[in-house]
Amino acid sequence: MTIAYLRISTEKQNLANQKEEIRRFAENRNLIIHQWVTEVVSGKKNEKERKLGALLKKLRQGDILIVTELSRLSRTLTEIMTIMGQCLEKKITLYSTKDSYAFDDSINSKVLCFAFGLVAEIERNLISMRTKEALALKRAEGVVLGRRKGYTPKLNILIENRHQIVRMLQQGASITRICEEHNVSRDTFNEFRKRYRSVVLAFERKERRRLNRPRTRTPQGDPNSSDS
Repeated sequence: MTIAYLRISTEKQNLANQKEEIRRFAENRNLIIHQWVTEVVSGKKNEKERKLGALLKKLRQGDILIVTELSRLSRTLTEIMTIMGQCLEKKITLYSTKDSYAFDDSINSKVLCFAFGLVAEIERNLISMRTKEALALKRAEGVVLGRRKGYTPKLNILIENRHQIVRMLQQGASITRICEEHNVSRDTFNEFRKRYRSVVLAFERKERRRLNRPRTRTPQGDPNSSDS
């Protein structure tokens, strides 16, 4: 099966040029396009979140994927390399018409992929280096990075709802259900129980006293009674 993949970033762009170029390429190689896959989405978006992700899963050994440029697959070289690696592993031939690249199971393709992979690794290292330099500069300027010490939003959710949580426990609710209802992990719940055990126990004692307190009844015939 031969599939053509076309992508544009905005609806203002036109797919017609890509389609025409791929059609000419297919005719010159006596290929029949069995399916056209088009989408309007930014190349920065992960391929798994695009039609391309589903397409790559569907392709099988011997299939052909055609694009006008490798940049249509992604805006980052690292992700392009990942996609190319998937194609090589599944023995799918990838053609890039404008770049005049053909990635198949040949030794030339593997050498080319190695070169791309080397460049992608350099790109990753450069990004990592720029990130570390930017963080170091902010630290030097006195900017506090990361989550501030003691900031535990998930734990605070349990603290704010501690009365409800105690009632749920008294009514036989499982810890799993409490965690799901408040969207917290079991580890967070254990931390809550460990750090605020005295609060929970105090509330439990208060609840027991309230429940065991005898109820007062209004004497019959009381002139202050609302029934009179």
